[in-house]
Amino acid sequence: MSEPITSLLARIAEALERLSPAPPSLGSLDDADAFVWRPEHGRLSPVSHVAHVGLALLRGIEPQSALLLENTQRFARALPANNAMLWGARGMGKSSLIKAVHHAVNGTVRRLLLIEIARDDLTTLPALLGLLRASAHRFLVFCDDLSFEREDADYKALKSVLDGGIEGRPDNVLFYATSNRRHLMPREMIENERATAINPNEAVEEKVSLSDRFGLWIGFHNCDQPTYLAMVDTYAAARGLAVTTDALHAAANEWSITRGARSGRVAWQFIEDLTGRLAP
Repeated sequence: MSEPITSLLARIAEALERLSPAPPSLGSLDDADAFVWRPEHGRLSPVSHVAHVGLALLRGIEPQSALLLENTQRFARALPANNAMLWGARGMGKSSLIKAVHHAVNGTVRRLLLIEIARDDLTTLPALLGLLRASAHRFLVFCDDLSFEREDADYKALKSVLDGGIEGRPDNVLFYATSNRRHLMPREMIENERATAINPNEAVEEKVSLSDRFGLWIGFHNCDQPTYLAMVDTYAAARGLAVTTDALHAAANEWSITRGARSGRVAWQFIEDLTGRLAP
């Protein structure tokens, strides 16, 4: 005897329900102070330990640190604050500064949660903001190494979220991003638009308008040798390395020459190597 049609349909419906993804949900926000947005699962994944450097250890970018710290403190106090774009030279502490500022501000006024969203997941940013809007917490949404090779769906999604859209950005969310490019797109792409467009100025304005939606622009530039050595001295002191200043500087300069650059990242990598070599 064949199975009744109603029973068969019920079993099919149950199977489809098991296969379908769960609806997006913030879940518990008490497990951590930092999370990674996982849009494929519709949830925030807690980060038990954020790899951050103390704010006092970030040398050579004191003006930038002061700007971002003040902006973040205002936001934590529920005062007006701007979305921030940290742009410029590689390895000069853009991402490190965002994590250090979050660590410094979190809990001093009220709990401030850091959420990292991948560049390739920006199309899901409106869905994430929709979840965050209803929360009583305050959030820093952070996208590292933001850039675009063309005006794709990710570009348009971010552009509408930052300044446009009928709902606007939630009051409890601030967006921070880092980029090696000031205008988020390759210069040759912008110049190509200028050369081929009927109205060159309008084409260029469209390409840079996304950057304009960040109220706070903070530039990072290549450091000179004294700044690089100050970074090395600070890291070495924090590690308590038993080495003379002359020997430390000589080794640090040799390290930077082999890397072909001087930056905070190069200084940190040198200290990591030196710490290992000096270990008993």
